[in-house]
Amino acid sequence: MSPSEKMVCLPLIVLWLGLAGAMEFKSIAHIKSKTSDIEQTATVREMAARVTGERAKDFVLIVNSSMAISNKDTYQLETVDSKLQITGSSGIAVAMGFYFYLKYYCNSQFTWGGQNINLPDPLPAVKGTVTTTAQDRFRYYQNVCTVSYSFAFWDWERWERHIDWMALNGINLPLAFTGQEAIFQRLYMNMGISNEDLEGFFGGPAFLAWSRMGNIQGWGGPLPQMWITNQLLLQHRILQRMRGFGMVPVLPAFAGHVPASFTKVFPQAKVTRLGGWSRFNSTYSYTYLLDFNDPLFKVIGATFIQLMNSEFGVDHIYNADTFNEMTPASSSTSYLASAGEAVYKAMLAGDPDAVWLMQGWLFMDSNFWKPPQIKALLTSVPLGRMIILDLFAELSPVYQRTESFYGQPFIWCMLHNFGGTMELYGALDNLNNGPSVARKFNNSTMIGTGLTPEGIFQNEVIYEFMNENAWRDGPRDIDSWLASYIQQRYNYTSSAVIEAWYLLKQSVYNCTDGHGDGDRVLITERPQLNYDVSANVWYDPEMLFTAWDNLLEASADFNPNELFIYDLVDVTRNSLQILSLSYYSSLIKAYNARDTVGVREYGMKMVELLMDMDTLLASDKHFLLGRWLADAASWGTDMAEKFLMLYNARNQITLWGPSGEIVDYASKQWSGLFKDYYAPRWMFFSDWLAQLIENCSCWYCNVLNAPKYCSFSVGNSLSLARELHDKYRPESRKEFFQLLPKTSTSLTFSSRGKSKAFKQRYQKGLLSMLHSGRDQEFGMSGW
Repeated sequence: MSPSEKMVCLPLIVLWLGLAGAMEFKSIAHIKSKTSDIEQTATVREMAARVTGERAKDFVLIVNSSMAISNKDTYQLETVDSKLQITGSSGIAVAMGFYFYLKYYCNSQFTWGGQNINLPDPLPAVKGTVTTTAQDRFRYYQNVCTVSYSFAFWDWERWERHIDWMALNGINLPLAFTGQEAIFQRLYMNMGISNEDLEGFFGGPAFLAWSRMGNIQGWGGPLPQMWITNQLLLQHRILQRMRGFGMVPVLPAFAGHVPASFTKVFPQAKVTRLGGWSRFNSTYSYTYLLDFNDPLFKVIGATFIQLMNSEFGVDHIYNADTFNEMTPASSSTSYLASAGEAVYKAMLAGDPDAVWLMQGWLFMDSNFWKPPQIKALLTSVPLGRMIILDLFAELSPVYQRTESFYGQPFIWCMLHNFGGTMELYGALDNLNNGPSVARKFNNSTMIGTGLTPEGIFQNEVIYEFMNENAWRDGPRDIDSWLASYIQQRYNYTSSAVIEAWYLLKQSVYNCTDGHGDGDRVLITERPQLNYDVSANVWYDPEMLFTAWDNLLEASADFNPNELFIYDLVDVTRNSLQILSLSYYSSLIKAYNARDTVGVREYGMKMVELLMDMDTLLASDKHFLLGRWLADAASWGTDMAEKFLMLYNARNQITLWGPSGEIVDYASKQWSGLFKDYYAPRWMFFSDWLAQLIENCSCWYCNVLNAPKYCSFSVGNSLSLARELHDKYRPESRKEFFQLLPKTSTSLTFSSRGKSKAFKQRYQKGLLSMLHSGRDQEFGMSGW
């Protein structure tokens, strides 16, 4: 037995802290920054200069690692000689204190959508000293999908600002998956697997998240060598900056998935095919998993970590998800225990201090993952050497039904968003109470909080609120917090804007019925006859519309900044989106009544609404398809590479697969998509319904061209929002929305009174078109 394996058998000591209501795991005490205080100080000072410009000279920022209390980040604020001095236990602690001061002393904010930095001269003084200690050791960030849905085509400039945002919000345990394909390429080619064989293994640039987890293989590829090399170089800069702040990046590990050609080189290897994923065919799914007892498993796992650590350096914490949305071959507890043991021992063979961080998303499949199965996997790793991300804890916490993950440490995470969709949505009350409840849970093993959205650039208020749970010791008064948030965001407040946000809090941000994220959006989904309109609305829409009224009223009283404009466009967009439900209801009623004129009338109303939305969204840089496409194209060094990048970018946000396997899952409400994708699709749908009524033959719309899109905004957002408010606000008939729960059950295809021939045409035509997923049916083959 090797020294590494012997270490697995050693008992690991867990210290119980009764007063804190949580455990301190000595087995992960070594998961901490190795960057010197001097380097962290320099990094955080550079960040302050990027955020505040010349005013950075008014801040004295100092990292003193001895300040940490029980390994928890601590910062102290005080005014010294008219300057604001912030001393913290790490660069992250100092950055967190810096942002606290900006928000609560200077009414400033720094978010994905922009920044509102207002520094009085002189700086507001801090009375005495203000000392804050984080509630937990870790603040984790990223879903494994986030990099594909939001960061896929970022350059260093985008990453730099985002890492600043992470630091300001206290993130000290970020996922860092960029560039791993270069390491896997090096590993497999050293083992005799050709680069040509790897072309069917790696996913395309927009689909790497799912090929890394073994859900799919090769889709969106082949991955150009240019991409593999440049992502490796980018990862060096990302890791250098993360570590400079004192973050501990989570690097990838080998989870067991191998290329299809693996058995050609190793014919004696035990390899099985997993089941399909999300309707992908056997070319792109049914991936290959190396048997956990095959000696090559440990060899590959250890070699990968050694190669990666030689390239990037070591932080001792690794992510691997073997069964993410994939059903294991057996529910036998011995099989699942062998799976966990194999993955961990492979890590350990490459790094004797390895700690395995695993997403807990697989446990949402309660039909398979029952208590014995969960326990078998979790307890196959020594206590404290595996950290579980309770990925969806704000709505469906797993720790409560697994005795706090059977003793393994976990991080309470907010998932919030699926696919990077853009519906206004949140569950503020759950976020306000959930982390503190988890900390006090009987025998709690909670060691941190985390953000795990599939996509970002939406609902910024939710993330600002959640991030403060890092240092909040319990629930806060949400109304008071919102009042501060408004001032920080706009540097302005009034009764109208306060009323707007309180209405949003009581409606879109008060989800209490278990909605996952409100990602069902009628206008961005493939049109169908039996759409449940109530799935879009879990609140009184009149509150949303009145909030829209109030924001426009407030805009007349001050010079709105970029964050106010962003919110106004966002609320206008969401209000118009909800209004589309009324048009859809009338369209389907007209169809069921065989009213051709009504079908065409409401079809045109829907299309006009979508075109108006496109004009509005074009006025704000945050809502542009062109920006996503320009970022993608920028990675190509020739026409073939640019085409591949653009194909990946377009496919992910529309068909998501070769034949619409996950169609519209990652839909975006961006200018460009409305006028060239959503509007033509709805026009096609309403025209087809009208022709079915008229007994005309079925037809296909023209294939769309691939027009160019602006990557910069066009138009005045404020004027356009007012114009659309004047046009559409009278249409928000409260009576319709009060009847939503009733109407949703009646909006189905009615065949009563229709001829047999009519029903046959319907079945052959419309159902085939709506459900087959063939891209040419909605003109997407050329788009």
